[in-house]
Amino acid sequence: MRLMTKASGTATIKEEEAAHFGGLAADWWDPAGSSAMLHKLNPVRLGFVRAQINQHFGCAEEALRPLAGKTALDVGCGAGLLCEPLARLGANVTGVDAAQENIEAASTHAARSGLAIDYRAGELSRQKLGKFDLVTAMEVIEHVADPAEFVAQLAAHLKPDGLLILSTPNRTAASKLLLVEAAERFGQIPRGTHDWNQFITPGEMEQLLYDAGLQIMALEGIAFTPLKGLHIGSNKALNYILAARFLD
Repeated sequence: MRLMTKASGTATIKEEEAAHFGGLAADWWDPAGSSAMLHKLNPVRLGFVRAQINQHFGCAEEALRPLAGKTALDVGCGAGLLCEPLARLGANVTGVDAAQENIEAASTHAARSGLAIDYRAGELSRQKLGKFDLVTAMEVIEHVADPAEFVAQLAAHLKPDGLLILSTPNRTAASKLLLVEAAERFGQIPRGTHDWNQFITPGEMEQLLYDAGLQIMALEGIAFTPLKGLHIGSNKALNYILAARFLD
């Protein structure tokens, strides 16, 4: 029998990363601010998320609240850009982030939007949250201290029949040129956001998930072209998004 990686409770937060993103909290919800790229990326990710929800849970495409009666956990939630759509899809949502400033901004925005979302600051392993039908972690794993422990923590919070959705930049020459050097140099992404050496390739990610007892069910690239803008497709050179579940 294969021994899968178990969550150990080891810290995954890098304090310098928490400070960096906490410093962006004030204008996280400004589509023209420092998180402008996330505002452009979020609808693209949501299209993939909704498609995987429909497939995994057997929901109709026209259903307005496909997550009604289900629980969702967004890890590295920032100020709630994904938590709020998940709540509108019917889920009972919990968001966890390393930066207290982000949690405060998220809580304020959710209250103004009339959404009841449970936000927590700090290490995921210390929140005592239980297990969820849906676990998401968007553009987070490249910022953690221990990717294997982080994936193990995600798995530890997933129900046996649950769905995990994760996105992250790929470690390629293209991502180094466009996501790190060009995007940060020309102000599309705040300076110091990315360390290219911490990017994880799809093959490496597949192994991390397998070690945690998970298997990939869908894997798509998030690409950019002048004609289409950001979109889901087969090109994984910059970024990719995946859906996973526990091994059969």
